[in-house]
Amino acid sequence: MRALIGIVTALLLAAPAAAQTVTKIGMSAPLTGPDAAFGQGMRLGAEQAVADLNRAAGASGRKLALVVADDAGDAKQGVAVARRFAADGIRLVVGPLESSVAAATAAIYDDAGIVVVTPGASWAALTRRGHATLFRIVAGDAQQGEAAGRYLLAHEAGRRVAIVHDRTTFGRGLADAVSATLKAAGRPEVAFESLPRGSRDAADLAATLKAARVDTVYFGGLAPEAATLAHAMRDAGSTARLVASDGILDRDFATLASAAGEGTVMTVPAEPARLPEVRGRPPRTAEADALAGPTYAAVEVLAQAVDRAKSRDGRTVAAALRGAPFRTIQGEIAFDAQGDPSSGAVALRVWKRAPDGRLDYAGNETAP
Repeated sequence: MRALIGIVTALLLAAPAAAQTVTKIGMSAPLTGPDAAFGQGMRLGAEQAVADLNRAAGASGRKLALVVADDAGDAKQGVAVARRFAADGIRLVVGPLESSVAAATAAIYDDAGIVVVTPGASWAALTRRGHATLFRIVAGDAQQGEAAGRYLLAHEAGRRVAIVHDRTTFGRGLADAVSATLKAAGRPEVAFESLPRGSRDAADLAATLKAARVDTVYFGGLAPEAATLAHAMRDAGSTARLVASDGILDRDFATLASAAGEGTVMTVPAEPARLPEVRGRPPRTAEADALAGPTYAAVEVLAQAVDRAKSRDGRTVAAALRGAPFRTIQGEIAFDAQGDPSSGAVALRVWKRAPDGRLDYAGNETAP
C-alpha cells in the first residue's frame, strides 16, 4: 500500500488548542492509477471544504482535519487504507470513488463503526448489502440504468438492442440494470457481450454485433473503451447508435471517439456544482471538476451530521445522516434507509459536433 500521503488541516481563527475539538475525516481516493485525474478532484474538493468549514467555525471549538490516503483505485490497496483508518481511530471517511473498492472495504468500515460517504461509487447493489454506515452522494447505477432502459424503450422501439459492459463492477452493474428494465417491459436485448477495460481493439466484437443486426448498443463502462467500440462499429460499417452512462463523461471520449462518437446518448446524474477556482492553483481539469463538487458535499454532510449528532462516533453519525436533509453545495441531500440519495434525477445528453468542430455534450439535453 502506498503510504498515507498527507494530513491537511485548516485553523483560521486563533483559539487555545485545548478548547477545540479536532474531528478527523479520512479520504480514500485514487491519487495514482488510471482514475488519478478524478481522485485529484476529490482531494481538491475535500481540502476546500475543510478549509471553508474551519473558516466558518472560527474559534467555536470545532476543527476539521483531513487525512488523505491513496487507494490507487485498487481493491487491495483500498482494504489496506480502510484497515489503517480503523487502526488510527478515524471514524468518518469520504470515498472510495470506485464501486469495486467500496465493495471490498464496506464490511471493514462497517465492522469498525466507520461512517463512509462516497461521492462516486454507484454500483446498484452496494447499498443493498446491509452496511449501516455506508452512504453515497450520487445516483446509483440502478437509477442510471433504469433511465437508459426507459430511453431505449421509448426512442428505440422496434430496434434490436445489444448490451456491452467492460467487466468491471461499475460497467456490469449498469448493464444488468438496463437489461432488467428491458426484460421487465418484455423487450429483452438480442445480445449481451463484454469489452474488458483496457481493450484497444473491438473489431471482433463489432463484427459480432453487426452479424446480430444490432441497431443500438448500450455500453456500461468508461470513455476509452466506449471510444474504441464506437470506432470499431463504424469501421465494420455499422450505424448502430451508442448509448452509455456518465462513465464516458470524460474529455477522452471527445478526443478518442471523434466523429465516431457523434450522436452518442449519455445518462448523467444532476450536474455537479462547480467550485470556484482556488487562487494560486492551476485550473481544474474536467475530470477533477466532476468529483470536486460531490466530494465537497460529502464533507459538508459529514460535518453537519457530527454537529447534529453531537458525537463523532461513526454509528451515531450514521443515524443522524438518515434524518432531515442536509444543505450542501449540491443542493439539499437526504438519504434513504439504504444510504442512497433519496432524490437522484438523471438527465440524458447527446454528444454533438460543436461549431468549432469539437465533440461536446454541453447543452445537448434530450427527452427521456
